Amino acid sequence: MSELLAGQYDLVRKTRQSLFAFLESVPVDSLHSEVPGGGFGTIARTHLHAAGCYMHWLGGFANIRSKPAYPTEEEICSADVAVLRHWFSISDEVVDEFLHAYGNHYTELIFNESEGPMGLTPLWLMTHAMTHEFHHKGQIVALARQLGYAPPDTDLVYTDNE
Repeated sequence: MSELLAGQYDLVRKTRQSLFAFLESVPVDSLHSEVPGGGFGTIARTHLHAAGCYMHWLGGFANIRSKPAYPTEEEICSADVAVLRHWFSISDEVVDEFLHAYGNHYTELIFNESEGPMGLTPLWLMTHAMTHEFHHKGQIVALARQLGYAPPDTDLVYTDNE
């Protein structure tokens, strides 16, 4: 199952690259333009929130990292695409560590006392983090449209063998 989840995440990671490529064509100040009612208010803040989900659930809840890293408020407010890429590279590391630790035990419950009595499976945690990213990717695309940009299709990419 570890290989299946890793393959699925690889598709998510490849799809993320199309969003990064688009965002590189958007002026940095637009990444920080407030759009009321849209995601977390700005493109940069929404994108970094999605990266933080991997760190929280896979890194923190699943005890992969004792203190997951998160961007500071200053980093969030000044982030360019290189900063967004940096934080997702940390998320990628967390995913790799998570899959190494739990990928072959995907139906066993993980408990984290600081989160309360709920137990979650690695499959649930991984599914949650990936669908969470896609949910916010849709918000980012909507924010870009509201700011006057025409984003490309950001649905799941096709690989050469599909």
